[in-house]
Amino acid sequence: MSNLFYFILPALGGYTVTSLYLLKNPHILHKRKCTVFHSKHISHRGGCGERIESTMEAFTHAVEQGTGMLELDCHVTHDGHVVVSHDENLLRQTGHDVTLSSLDLKDLPLYKERLEVTFYAGVYHFLSLGADRKFALLEDLFRKFPDVPVNIEIKENNCLLIQKVSDLVKHYNREDITVWATVDSSIMENCHKLSQLSNYLPGLRGVLLLLLFYSGLLPFVPLGESFLQFYFPRIINRCVCVCALTMRKSLFNHLAARGIQVQLFVCNEDQDIEAAFEVGATGVMTDYPTLLSNYLSCNRCQD
Repeated sequence: MSNLFYFILPALGGYTVTSLYLLKNPHILHKRKCTVFHSKHISHRGGCGERIESTMEAFTHAVEQGTGMLELDCHVTHDGHVVVSHDENLLRQTGHDVTLSSLDLKDLPLYKERLEVTFYAGVYHFLSLGADRKFALLEDLFRKFPDVPVNIEIKENNCLLIQKVSDLVKHYNREDITVWATVDSSIMENCHKLSQLSNYLPGLRGVLLLLLFYSGLLPFVPLGESFLQFYFPRIINRCVCVCALTMRKSLFNHLAARGIQVQLFVCNEDQDIEAAFEVGATGVMTDYPTLLSNYLSCNRCQD
């Protein structure tokens, strides 16, 4: 037994040293991923803290504030139009308890005059902040902002929706600047089947990555994705221990060195934005594009 112990200790020591070395030098095993864009500033639902969410006015305002990526969700109407909307049921957004897929485009109701900001409880949009209350078409967004990267989350396993989004992406030559996202692995499988995805956000990868990281296996494992996106724990739970265990700078630095963009969301206060970048996020998603732009501007001045 003692002889076996002497074999195990050196093996574990060698494994640990090798893992730590490769964690800091991932280029030895992995070719760095290259994307045509880098998004440090991402606007959640078009910046729904400053304009009514997912409207063309919100997207326009976010782009004017210098956002590097627009985050949005899509659904398809009864007559086959791809509409930008976070919810399939329109009760929260419009006050009408109907599904978007049951209505033709011409019958869609207007957004409410004010909506609560989901990640900033008790804060509302006011009409004075945005007059646009119409649902936006994904095609209109592509036409207006041909060069702005977009993160599209697919929330339902709807082959018609996936195919139509894919067709629009291809028609407007946006394959390299469109990121597909979903939390459901079966939806992502269908996205891969129906479209040749160059950029995608996988489903729930956080727990798996942490297991690989803490076991020392991560430096040895190939990763297919070019983007990873996580809730920033401190916006939900201010416990220091939770953040310390899940948001490891060495983990994010390793991923960034492999060319994987790591985006944290949804950061709506300066202290959260600062903490996200300090822990190693390559990009931050916010409901307040002006706030994030001001932070980045001041941070550049300080640097």
